[in-house]
Amino acid sequence: AFCVLTMLVCCWRSIHIGSMRDVLRWSMVTPLFVGMLLTSILALKEAPMTLVVTFRVLSPMMSLAIERFYPNPLHISRGVIISIAFMVLGTCLYASQMPKGQFTSIQWVFLNVLFGTGDRLLQRLMLAKDQSPVDISKSGTTLLNNLLGLAPLLLAAWLKGELSQAPAMLAHLDRAGYFSLFASFVVGVGISYCGIWAQSLISATSFLVLVNANKFVIIFLEVFLIHTKVIHGIQLFGAMVTIVAGVAYGKAREAQEEEEEAKRKKEELEKEQDEVSDDDDIAETQPLMAKNV
Repeated sequence: AFCVLTMLVCCWRSIHIGSMRDVLRWSMVTPLFVGMLLTSILALKEAPMTLVVTFRVLSPMMSLAIERFYPNPLHISRGVIISIAFMVLGTCLYASQMPKGQFTSIQWVFLNVLFGTGDRLLQRLMLAKDQSPVDISKSGTTLLNNLLGLAPLLLAAWLKGELSQAPAMLAHLDRAGYFSLFASFVVGVGISYCGIWAQSLISATSFLVLVNANKFVIIFLEVFLIHTKVIHGIQLFGAMVTIVAGVAYGKAREAQEEEEEAKRKKEELEKEQDEVSDDDDIAETQPLMAKNV
C-alpha cells in the first residue's frame, strides 16, 4: 500500500499505461509476484537462510533453459556455462556442512524458487525492448505490481489471522520500532522499482545470478562484520567460489554482449555497402536505358 501511494504521489507524471491489453498482459506477472513474496516469507520463517540460498542457485539454470525460447533468445557462451557450474559447485560446498536438521520446510523454498524464476522470466519478456514489451512505463509497472498484488496479500494476512494482531503489535512499538518499520517501507519501494529497472536492462538469468551472488555477500557480512554467524572453512571457501563465479558470469556476459554488438555493427555496415553498390548499378544502367530509348 505504501508503494502504491508513493507511486501515485511522487511519480504520477511518469506513469504511462498504453492500453487495457497491456494491463491484462502485465497482470499475468501478479500471481507469480505475490507467490514469490508469500513463499519467501514462509521459507525464511520456517527454513534457515542457508537452505534458501542453497536452493536458489537452481533458478539461473531454469531461466537459462527457458530464455532460449524467447523472441530474441539468450545466447550462451562457454564462459557463462562454466561460471554457472562453479556457482553450483560453491553452493554445494557450502551446503555440505549444513546440519541435517536445517533441511526443513524444503517445500516452501522450492516453491519460492519456482515463483521467483517465473516472475523474473515474465518481467524480462514484457520489459525488454528486444523481446515482447508492454507499453507501460517503469513507474507504471511498479504501480500495477503492488496494486494488483495488494488484495491477495491482504487475503493471505486475514487467513493467517495477522490483520487482527496488527493493532496490538503497532501499539507495542517504540520510536526505534516505528523508524525501522518506515525504513522498511522506503526500502521496499526502492527494491520494487529498481528490480523492474534492472530487469529491463539485463536477462532474467543475469538478474538471478546477481541475486544469488548478493546472498553470499550477505553471509560474509554476517560472519565477519556483524558476527551473527559461524561457518566452517569449507563453507567459507564455497561462499568465496560462488561470489567469484558470479563476478566471472558478469564478465562473460559483458564480453559476449560486446562480441554481439560488434557483429551487429559489421552486419549493418555490410548491408549499407550492399545498398550503395545497388545504387551504383542502377545509376550505371540508367544512361544505357536512355540511349536505347
